Amino acid sequence: MSVKEQRPKFFFGWWTVITGSFLSLWGFGFYYIGMSALFKPIAADLGLTRAVTSVAASIGRFQGGFESMIVGWLTDKFGPRWVITSGVCLISLGLILMQFINSLWAYYLVWGVITGSGINIALSIPLDKAISNWFVKKRGLALSVRWTFTGLATMLVLPLITYLVSIVGWRMTCVFGGSVMLVIGLPMTLAFIRRERPEFYGLLPDGAVSAESGDSQAQMIQKGVEYAAEVSEIEFTARQALRTRAYWMLTIANSAYGMIVPVIMLHSIPLLTDMGIPPMKAALMMGLMSMVSIPVRLLSGFVADKVKIYQMRFLLGLSYFLQAAGIAVFLYFQTIFMAYIFFLLYYLGMSIALTMYGALRGRYFGRKSIGSIGGMSAVILTPFAVAAPIYAGYVYDTTGLYNDAFKFFAVLLMIASVIISFTKPPKPPAEVSDVSSFV
Repeated sequence: MSVKEQRPKFFFGWWTVITGSFLSLWGFGFYYIGMSALFKPIAADLGLTRAVTSVAASIGRFQGGFESMIVGWLTDKFGPRWVITSGVCLISLGLILMQFINSLWAYYLVWGVITGSGINIALSIPLDKAISNWFVKKRGLALSVRWTFTGLATMLVLPLITYLVSIVGWRMTCVFGGSVMLVIGLPMTLAFIRRERPEFYGLLPDGAVSAESGDSQAQMIQKGVEYAAEVSEIEFTARQALRTRAYWMLTIANSAYGMIVPVIMLHSIPLLTDMGIPPMKAALMMGLMSMVSIPVRLLSGFVADKVKIYQMRFLLGLSYFLQAAGIAVFLYFQTIFMAYIFFLLYYLGMSIALTMYGALRGRYFGRKSIGSIGGMSAVILTPFAVAAPIYAGYVYDTTGLYNDAFKFFAVLLMIASVIISFTKPPKPPAEVSDVSSFV
């Protein structure tokens, strides 16, 4: 197929990336990253232990396992636009309702169920699908932009939340977060998230254009398939993906990685303040580490688009190894300086993983079933992501330290690094169906 890069106009797919970047910045900034600053104030206000306080975040992840298969199927069937819109509305509602909670059950319902469902629906599989639909050869870069803005949440949203908590309290801070998502995030979603892949609108992925003009929709879809095949991307259905060894190895390795992410998001500031670091300084410290990792997020996206498909797994394995190394050095030398090294290595590894995993999964299995494939993987990941922060809180409550929990997570990350390095691209399916057959 003869294509050329589109130069005169700004490719619409980048508006989708900008919208997804803002939603990730603000949504993840408040729910996952910001919870580290809200954690102690909420626990003190409601009289809860750290393990009990951790349960609310785990409720959202637990729901995500059940919601993910439905959300993934709905996204593949009807497109990501209205799925993401409904999630944004739930996030806004949940954060605003935090103003009124005064009991444990209300906290679990509002933060865990309502806000957690919004995060699961808006910012996970559907957002990946919305971006991946519009990019093939530049998918790594597009996803890295989104995750770069998520990284900015640690240096922008987390200090903002910490500051607001100190002057207006955690309740009004949550109301502010929900209001911004409603007033800015919702209109952006409605304007810049589309239901279908670009071929349905007479465009090709990445802003490439066909040398011929006036093609029918069916011809554009076929040209999109041929364009993706230039980088060895074949579109699997969900059932075909399940039959591959690569799918299961990816899922197992990502489950190990998925355990440490919620632990760091939830327990990082409590860990640092336990070392005698003031809350605002701890938030700024994490923001600094995240800022250092931002160039890595962009670079990893660029590299993901340039390397061969069989080389991507080694970069993902490296990301898991860096996180394990960060934990190990901190456990051996528990000083404030080594805490900087810990978070630096963790954020560097996480930054590579965030972009590389999505790019690799898309390259291995294609675009049409990415929602359903991601949803099935999330079901397996969920129990581990739910248990991990509660386990870390339990270890602290019983020993007064996080050491035993972090030793366990470091070993799991090392195992994941080895597994992913042996995960070769799957063989093409015996029959490649059309884009409407995603299951």
